[in-house]
Amino acid sequence: MLDAHGEQPVADRDLSRVTLFSGSAHGNSPVYAEETARLARGLAEAGIGIAYGGGRVGLMGTLADVALDAGGEVLGVMPQSLVDGEIAHLGLTNLDVVPDMHARKLRMAELGDAFVALPGGAGTLEELFEVWTWQQLGIHAKPVALYDVAGYWQPLLTALDEMTAAGFLSTQLRASLVVASEPEQLLSGLSSWVAPAAKWERPDAGSTAATEPEERRAVR
Repeated sequence: MLDAHGEQPVADRDLSRVTLFSGSAHGNSPVYAEETARLARGLAEAGIGIAYGGGRVGLMGTLADVALDAGGEVLGVMPQSLVDGEIAHLGLTNLDVVPDMHARKLRMAELGDAFVALPGGAGTLEELFEVWTWQQLGIHAKPVALYDVAGYWQPLLTALDEMTAAGFLSTQLRASLVVASEPEQLLSGLSSWVAPAAKWERPDAGSTAATEPEERRAVR
């Protein structure tokens, strides 16, 4: 059986690198940094690289430092304006300096085989919903996940359930969101994930690709 992209569903998805979205603050409880560190260490020990926003502050800095200390690959992507503001992590495996936030999000989407949102604020939510929307529209076929530290994402999940009940979010899309609170559970959910059908049926893949913006086609 073919999936929405004309391909066989992936039973064991290859995860060579995961894009992480996280806060530039540590939050009011030490559990956020502790669990971020545990995930970063788990990814590094599993040989899975990390792509993230390139910062040295908050949970962003925590995940980078821990993964690097564990021998992992950590790739950062940051706009020049934030590098100039001296919040870039200068000890990464590689730091891509890009012109603006749009280029940053596109590059982060290209680098990862999956996307995971850790606790964070408005910027983390914006990154999460953009890649999840791209998945819904068939722009990419990569899993999107919430790493639910100490129930942090439960209010959001309740809101998503309300959207589904009200008919604004399909049950298929709601079910496509991976939710995990342990590193092993997260990796299992990401590797076994199968892409849902795109929201809008397309006559053929060729005509869709022809009308899709070039920069977004690169995310596939």
